[in-house]
Amino acid sequence: MDFKHYSVLLDECIENLNIKPDGIYVDGTLGGGGHSYQIASRLTSGGRLIGIDQDADAISAASKRLEEFQDRVTIVRSNYSDMVHVLDQLGIQKVDGILLDLGVSSFQLDTPDRGFTYRVESAPLDMRMDKRQEMTAETIVNTYSEKELFRIIRDYGEDRFAQNIAKHICLARQEQPIKTTGQLNAIIDRAIPAKVKKTGGHPSKRTYQAIRIELNQELTVLQEHLDEMIELLNPGGRLCIITFHSLEDRIVKSSFKKNENPCTCPPNFPVCVCGNKSKGTVISRKPILPSEEELAANSRSKSAKLRVFERK
Repeated sequence: MDFKHYSVLLDECIENLNIKPDGIYVDGTLGGGGHSYQIASRLTSGGRLIGIDQDADAISAASKRLEEFQDRVTIVRSNYSDMVHVLDQLGIQKVDGILLDLGVSSFQLDTPDRGFTYRVESAPLDMRMDKRQEMTAETIVNTYSEKELFRIIRDYGEDRFAQNIAKHICLARQEQPIKTTGQLNAIIDRAIPAKVKKTGGHPSKRTYQAIRIELNQELTVLQEHLDEMIELLNPGGRLCIITFHSLEDRIVKSSFKKNENPCTCPPNFPVCVCGNKSKGTVISRKPILPSEEELAANSRSKSAKLRVFERK
């Protein structure tokens, strides 16, 4: 099956990366290589692009797509959390731009046996972005305590019926293990009031998001490595991050703000005495959103937000 992934906010990312033909760039979420193709095509043989992804299917698809630029592209199977180490191995200390597209790829959603979608009833509960990982969504659903399930569905899924969904999951798994998306969908369906189901989109959407985030540690990885990525940038280098839900966006917004103004002095101090120096500037005061044309062409882009930070 072809690795399909519509590159969200593509023009906006390329424009905001300010690509220099001889610069060094990192695509930390390579996917099918859509964004990377556009970056690589703007580089000369003196430039370099490092593409990182933990998904073997993505690596294979992107390698094929970027074949014509092999003189300037290096592809590494890893998580962007390991970016410093990956670059160090390649003898690179600083870069001119970093891109992260934090969404689940269309390929992952459209390939039923990956278990990311609630739309195919027979799919296994997998959801691993890196198949080398042993733990799957099935592990979480069948072994987490009711309290833990409630916490992740409430915090990561932002679902107001989190408590009831967690309770129903724990009751159902006493009868038999929950192994397929169909089983989980039926359980979630029973836990949500009928009148809400008429208006609120697919009842499983928020729970699946929560389990996926927990399994792949998506928010933790993002939060723990943003400062590190800003440190990797050369002066004038830019970090562009596309998020797809409010939790990710909040982390990025807050980190960018803190790096722009890290001063911890009380507001009434006449001069700064804490010694914390600004690392750069937030370029996107408000998040950059998809155009009407993009929304019409790709409904999955509707929750996408791009934020940009430029290093001093």
